[in-house]
Amino acid sequence: MATTLPVKIEFSLPEGWQPAPPDEVGAPGVAFIALHPDSRDNFTANITIAGKIRGEADLVALAHESVQRLSEGAAVSVAKQAQGGTPEIPALTQTLRISTSVRGFPVELVQSQVYLLMQNVHDPAEHAVIELALTAKQSQLDQVADDFEEFVRSIRPAGPDAG
Repeated sequence: MATTLPVKIEFSLPEGWQPAPPDEVGAPGVAFIALHPDSRDNFTANITIAGKIRGEADLVALAHESVQRLSEGAAVSVAKQAQGGTPEIPALTQTLRISTSVRGFPVELVQSQVYLLMQNVHDPAEHAVIELALTAKQSQLDQVADDFEEFVRSIRPAGPDAG
């Protein structure tokens, strides 16, 4: 079942990406998914947004949890991990290599993950973690990687009048 984000954010979706209902495209547990139909090659590149409230603020631990979760259904290795962001919104990025199957066929995927840590304005002891991910086949990366970077740069907390 699709979820909602713990904080309101705004973003711009790059040209060529189409929002889709998470439950209808097999992405339960995410608040938003966009597909890149032009990249379709037995797998459609996608961008997802998920989030949750956490008491702890350890982005490395959260990234490790993601690897553990994905490892339950696929072979996963961490290719790269780096911390960054701003003092107001710390971030961690990691790139994963995933060997899995889609509709019974083996597929090698790359997942670029970005974790953003936002203070919960209602309870400073809690943090909202926003998880952004691009999942694509290696052969699709050249077509969609710049779009994902553009998308990540567009993420910002929603203004006070956002509905």
